Amino acid sequence: MFISTLIFAFGSTYFILFIARAVQGIGSSCSSVSGMGMLAERYPDDKERGNAMGIALGGLALGVLIGPPFGGVMFQFVGKTAPFLILAVLALGDGLLQLLVLQPAVVKQEEEAPTLGELVSDPYIIIAAGAITFANMGIGMLEPSLPLWMMDTMDAPEWQLGAAFIPASISYLIGTNLFGPLGHLMGRWLASLIGLFIIGICLMSIPSATSINHLIAPNAGLGFAIGMVDSSMMPELGYLVDLRHSAVYGSVYAIGDVAFCLGFAIGPALSGTLVQAFGFKWMLYGVAIINFLYAPFMYCLKSPPAKTGEQQNLIYGEKSSVRYVTYKNEEEEENYP
Repeated sequence: MFISTLIFAFGSTYFILFIARAVQGIGSSCSSVSGMGMLAERYPDDKERGNAMGIALGGLALGVLIGPPFGGVMFQFVGKTAPFLILAVLALGDGLLQLLVLQPAVVKQEEEAPTLGELVSDPYIIIAAGAITFANMGIGMLEPSLPLWMMDTMDAPEWQLGAAFIPASISYLIGTNLFGPLGHLMGRWLASLIGLFIIGICLMSIPSATSINHLIAPNAGLGFAIGMVDSSMMPELGYLVDLRHSAVYGSVYAIGDVAFCLGFAIGPALSGTLVQAFGFKWMLYGVAIINFLYAPFMYCLKSPPAKTGEQQNLIYGEKSSVRYVTYKNEEEEENYP
């Protein structure tokens, strides 16, 4: 991340910026996959895991919240290189903090990790990953197309182009922190199902806006609903691995990160072509319909079956790796560590 941000600061050609974006993706995937895996391993209890991942996704929202207005203001009043140099210093400092605080080391797992092929062929994991992709596809399409549409239809100044996404970022921050614990209580499948429907409604509301004020409500609803889906499906991936495979999380969160990135890759890649072919309005209507059609698949995650009886007992009998022990007598119970 440090290297890619420096390249962004001084790069001036498309090829150099393309390389910077690729290097940035490598750095981002390293931190997100390993970070989610560490949280899943550190918090074996399903409820606590959901809370922790909600906070972690809130950190993502905070970066997205600060980024657009920070970049816009710095670019307009200081220059192009200034925001990237500041971010490069922050990335380097964060890396040093991780070395000191987390003290990374190679640890051999006792359990055999499920292969990537086994996880990809698991329909329940694919359904959860698909929800993450389709939930984020809409905002991925809006990022490049909404500013252009605002300039064409509203004659919006530069500062408004980044500010339009602030309601989505704030509500995403609220949604992830709220539905980390709430998703566990109401059922993550239901939270995700409702979230996908809200995403579709908000996407269909955006083209009717005639000023930046009209974008506040649909963008806020969009961010909140994406937070519902992300904070529900990320811990759900860890739960599915516990239930149907073995408690080794690197590969499943690689799938989750790919799903997340796929939404942001498909969106920008197709938005320009779709806007030219069908128009901004019908592009968003199409993504909304996809979310509506995919939402019922969340019902499949209501009671996913375990692959073995032992795993079923682990989830429902031992309750978060706390074993129930039957003692022969009171003396043995008192002496049990």
